[in-house]
Amino acid sequence: MTINGQTLRDAIISGANNIYNRRREVDELNVFPVPDGDTGTNMSMTIKNAALELSNAPASISASDAAKKAASAMLRGARGNSGVILSLLFRGLSKGLSGKDNADAKDLSAAFKIGVDAAYKSVMKPTEGTILTVAREAYENTKDKTDASIEDFLMIYIDEAKKSLDKTPELLPTLKKAGVVDAGGMGYIVILEGMLSVISGKGIIPNDSDIRPSAPAAVAAAEQKPDFAYSAEFIIVKNSSSKNKDALLAVLETLGENVMAADEDNIIKVNIDTNHPGKAIEEGIKFGELTKIKIENIRERNERVVKADKAQQEKRKPPVEPVNETGFVAVAAGAGIEALFKDLGADNVVMGGQTMNPSTEDILEAIGQTPAKNVFVLPNNKNIIMAAEQAAELADRNVCVLQTRTIPQGITAMMNYNPDGDFAQNRAAMTEAFDRVASGQITFAVRDSEFDGHKIKEGELLAMDNGKIVFTERNLSKALTKLVKRLISPSSSYITVIYGSDVSDEDAQEAFDNLRSRISSDIDIVLVNGGQPVYYYIISVE
Repeated sequence: MTINGQTLRDAIISGANNIYNRRREVDELNVFPVPDGDTGTNMSMTIKNAALELSNAPASISASDAAKKAASAMLRGARGNSGVILSLLFRGLSKGLSGKDNADAKDLSAAFKIGVDAAYKSVMKPTEGTILTVAREAYENTKDKTDASIEDFLMIYIDEAKKSLDKTPELLPTLKKAGVVDAGGMGYIVILEGMLSVISGKGIIPNDSDIRPSAPAAVAAAEQKPDFAYSAEFIIVKNSSSKNKDALLAVLETLGENVMAADEDNIIKVNIDTNHPGKAIEEGIKFGELTKIKIENIRERNERVVKADKAQQEKRKPPVEPVNETGFVAVAAGAGIEALFKDLGADNVVMGGQTMNPSTEDILEAIGQTPAKNVFVLPNNKNIIMAAEQAAELADRNVCVLQTRTIPQGITAMMNYNPDGDFAQNRAAMTEAFDRVASGQITFAVRDSEFDGHKIKEGELLAMDNGKIVFTERNLSKALTKLVKRLISPSSSYITVIYGSDVSDEDAQEAFDNLRSRISSDIDIVLVNGGQPVYYYIISVE
């Protein structure tokens, strides 16, 4: 058994819908109590780009072209480390199916291998017990089982992936302490299960969202006059005498197009484009009680799609001419921090950071808007570095991604740029400089947890020393003083305290004055209104 391009197209859309529907479930697997549990959201937003690109691809599309379109869209839309790794796994799918109209189990297995190799190579120090392990072990344990049909092979592959996922707590002690499995590995399986729904004949898993963003193919279709005026969606809660869904499909196909009836246990999810939504609903009632009925005017929806695309196209700007020798792109959140980077010489600041990772496309556009032959990119967050590196590969100019993991590291890197030095000299000097910076953050716990011996209650203040939780506190001013004292050393000479959007000017000044009175007068210290979300304070000690 093989699958054609139409089936692969629908499978990827179904996978995207499934992870969207279950993204919060995946997010909740985050083991750290800090507000950054966005693995499911990042993976969903990454593969959503593929679903949009494929949403109106023709039924005649080849497996090769479907995989290629998906991989290209995911590469540009990748967010966070989990999203980038997911895009690399699908890039393997594209390479493995290159030139093929149809794909069988052997083709799929070979594609999985290419994706795993690419994902491992992209990570400087691969950590076992993550999505990398899940994808690798699933491939290794199924590579000799490709004589099966592609449906059976994918079922076996998913089963092996689940076994690997169940073992991730044994490989990562932090997962075991939290009593959870790896979020990225879970998200990968959710996507595969969505794909299997189509390949096994159950149909596309519907997207629970009412939002229908535009995509190039969707816009092209939206600009044409639709053959059918309405889109109808509803769920049938089957009764004891319900007929087989195939009987319902047969009738619905006489009423319209794009018909889908997914049979799941005691319900049937129905979608249809039709001129007679009432008749479709009447047919559905014959199979059971109806719920979640939604009827939408396709023409009005298409007008929204075209308008949304026009707005998006106006927002995206073409690359500018690289007339300068060197430029900078920084990733940051908060008006004060953005202004600080601009004052230091950043040409563009991409909005992003903790809980809001920008996409590869966002960073790529900022690089293109930097009028320089050589561009330094400062991600300023460990979960943005991989997306920045993806953008660097796509850029039309020389790009160096400095591995800055915090805002203080990014600020220090820019302060140590020497306009008289060449590109290589600056790269070395800036890297050496930001590696010496001590970074502190104060945020809040989003859940009860136990981490590294600390019992943490939801709502408590969390103090972090270079990304590691070191203590909890109830009083924000005390937390600031205690953390700064921990960060300073005999060689420290300069401290920057950046306060966020949830700290008033008055409270920040009072906490700053209290801190000033408790540290050596030999150390220069400044207070900056950063306006950043998530973090009450960001501290830089040099």
